[in-house]
Order: sequence, then C-alpha cells, then structure tokens
Amino acid sequence: MSETHEIASDRLRATVRAQGGELIALADANGPALWNGGPDWPRHAPVLFPIVGRLTDDTLIHEGRSYRLTQHGFARDSLFTWVERSTDRAVLELRESPETLAIYPFRFVLQMIYAVADDTLTVTSRVSNPADVPLICGVGAHPAFLWPLTEDIAKEAHRLTFPQAEPGQGLGVEAGLLGPAIPLPFSGTDLPLDENLFVNDAIVIPDTVNRSVRFAALDGSGRESRALTVSWEGYKDLGIWSKPTGAPFLCIEPWFSMASPIGWQGEIAEKPGILRLAPGESRDFVWRATL
Repeated sequence: MSETHEIASDRLRATVRAQGGELIALADANGPALWNGGPDWPRHAPVLFPIVGRLTDDTLIHEGRSYRLTQHGFARDSLFTWVERSTDRAVLELRESPETLAIYPFRFVLQMIYAVADDTLTVTSRVSNPADVPLICGVGAHPAFLWPLTEDIAKEAHRLTFPQAEPGQGLGVEAGLLGPAIPLPFSGTDLPLDENLFVNDAIVIPDTVNRSVRFAALDGSGRESRALTVSWEGYKDLGIWSKPTGAPFLCIEPWFSMASPIGWQGEIAEKPGILRLAPGESRDFVWRATL
C-alpha cells in the first residue's frame, strides 16, 4: 500500500504519509504553503504525542518507575496504519506496541484525520483510552508554513494577527524546558515577525485566549499579498517557532500540554498542564488551515 495519499478540493490539495502520520504538502492555486522538509529542518508538520516538548532529563516517571521518552514523543517517528483513504479525507491510526510500552507505559489509540473542503484543511488528532486506567499524555500540532509566503516579500514584511490581545505573559524556553515568564512581543493584536524573535527558541503562550491567528505577507503598501489563517479547537496552549538561522519556515503550533518547567521532575500524572483521559474516554484536538 502506498506510503502517501493526496486529498483535494476544488481549491486545495494536501498530501499525508503513513510515516509519522504526517501532513507533508499543502498547496492552493498560489502554490505551496507548507515547508518542504529541506535541510534546515527535515520535518513538515510532525504529530506531537504522547508528550509535547521535553521532559526533564528526557525521563517519564510513572508509579515510581522511570522511562526514557525524548522530545515530542514517538508518534512523529512511528509508522501509522491506513484506516480510510478517499478523494477528500484520509485517516491513519497508531496504537501501543511492545516498543512503545517499553518507553511509555500506557495503552492508547491515536487517529490522525485529514479532510479538505473548499479552501480549508482540517486536521483532527483523536486520542482514545482503551484501557481501564487513566491515560496521561500530551498532544500537539507542529505545522511549518513557508516564511516568506511569497518569494518577493521579505520575511520582516510578515505578521501574525490575533483576534484579540493576549492578556498574560509568555514563557521562555531554555534547553527545551520551560523557563520563567517573559513579555509577549505583541503590538496590540499583531505580532511582527523577525528571525531574532527565535534566538532563544520558541515563543510559548500558555492558556491562550485566542483560537485563531492570521499569518500574512504584506506588500509595500501594507496590504496582504498572501495570507492564511490557522484556527484550533481543544488545544489550550500555543507555540510559535522558527530557527534563527534564516530557515524559511514558521511553525504555528496548537498544543495541549507543554515541556516540563525548569527544575520540575515528578510523576507524569502530576505534570503541570498534562491531559488525563478516563478509561474509555476519547477526545478530539482540531486545527485548521484556511488558505
């Protein structure tokens, strides 16, 4: 069976692959919008599960036992199985295995559901607990969009615009762990973009009040030359990231859960912001890209 599958509407086409259950292409009539996974960063839109970010010492502690679980978890490097493939929808699934149980002692079902309609791609991470004990996890999206969105507009002529200003502070990132609170670099509801924003890693907005953001390239008169909107449901945190080395992508990342705070190490069930699913419970986490 083919490793990749394309879905399309009259205005949009997307390609997903079984390896990582990952979106690897997204384009409309104006061309590609998703990063191509080049040498600056080999991924496109990795699936973050069963953790988001890093754990202290890359160590998960559950019921007094320690397990080595590295940054963002194993889903992004796992082979998913195809559940459904049609012209406008694809569903892939990952379940626990002896290999995952050796590093993450929970049973789970993770489905990645991709669908296109008109000018919008909808991506659903459906996390289910098939066990008779709680499932403790984090889940996140990590799509990397082209930055610049068009070749003739400088990266500095791009901005993120939120429906409302974020009232709280952000969190710094140090060696992959959450640092102290930092001011968010907003100008009202806009976040002007510059590579220097990411010198110290991602901008993290915990418990964001917004549920969407517009990413736009502005021409010389300040009008949008090309833009897309990312929206989300179920997620509660947001990461914004790029490499400060001239890498031509910007990641807009809805999350549920974040990295461990610096100095924190304890039982995974007690980790700040972690997700807890009861036996038999299922929950959907959705993000959309509208081009």
